Amino acid sequence: MEAVVVDAGSKLLKAGIALPDQAPGLVMPSKMKTEVEESEVADGAAAVVEEVVQPVVRGFVKDWDAMEDLLTYVLYRNIGWEMGDEGQILFTQPLFTPKALREQLVQLMFEKFNVSGFYDSEQAVLSLYAVGRISGCTVDIGHGKIDIAPVCEGAVQHVASKRFEIGGTDLTNLFAQELKKSNPSVNIDISDVERLKEQYACCTEDQSAFEAIASTCQPETHTLPDGQVITIEKERYIVGEALFQPSILGLEDYGIVHQLITSVSNVASEYQKQLLENTMLCGGTVSMTGFEDRFQREANLSASAIRPTLVKAPEYMPEDLARHSAWLGGAILAKVVFPQNQHVTKGDYDETGPSIVHKKCF
Repeated sequence: MEAVVVDAGSKLLKAGIALPDQAPGLVMPSKMKTEVEESEVADGAAAVVEEVVQPVVRGFVKDWDAMEDLLTYVLYRNIGWEMGDEGQILFTQPLFTPKALREQLVQLMFEKFNVSGFYDSEQAVLSLYAVGRISGCTVDIGHGKIDIAPVCEGAVQHVASKRFEIGGTDLTNLFAQELKKSNPSVNIDISDVERLKEQYACCTEDQSAFEAIASTCQPETHTLPDGQVITIEKERYIVGEALFQPSILGLEDYGIVHQLITSVSNVASEYQKQLLENTMLCGGTVSMTGFEDRFQREANLSASAIRPTLVKAPEYMPEDLARHSAWLGGAILAKVVFPQNQHVTKGDYDETGPSIVHKKCF
């Protein structure tokens, strides 16, 4: 039985058999709806209400019961595992995952799912594997966080890495606020805002172009699913601009290119050229129209002696690599660690306990 790879994010869970040249077989929302019985109503019957549960928040598992339910659905209903005949599994892990969370995951896998083998690896390393690199720097803009991670010879340089508690969800909220200002009489559901962001959001070529856009932007009308009509103008540009000017989000910090360069400057000087010249953008947000061009333009204008250069995806990899890079890298790694018995086995777990994950997975 082939190993399964799981990349569980705040917005989407990606899972599938480890096939390195194919996109994950399953991509589904991480949020779940559960039915909860409330106290008895007047006629003596219990009222049942639906409750939305989010197992993963800003990259980390926050609700382990919900995570167990979600993985049960994924592995047995979708992947095709059978009780008593579970296979091997590899999980991607975001930057700075606490040791306790890694231990809880390996414990869940062996004690609840009875897996035959387990491995986990950091998303930055896996994303670089997906483009044939073992050294480089990833800029991962996720739903709930931004991770910037220099990687040398397959090892994340944690001292130089940075994590920001903002991501796609904060950009969606910003877009919603801006749309409300220009369409005050329209109530837009946040799920509709998410779709509008994916359809309309884009980046200007530089800050000057953004500042001039208010007078040159052509309004565009859009009909919402409920029939309401809204106008979209300069709002579409503010989403991308916030990544280069965090003050738009109320943050007193530098933009994403500056953060990348300062991060790499904290790595030993002999590695800096290799890291910056192998920069990889990851996450759904980086597919925004104009984002990659703006990023490279700002990188070319930076004061750094070495200019960041973006890695191009190999032709043999699936389209939209940036969205699935960690999962694809996990599929590549699974083809190595499990056949070569580098993973955590049931015997390893029984002998050492959950802490074995820190000794065998790195």
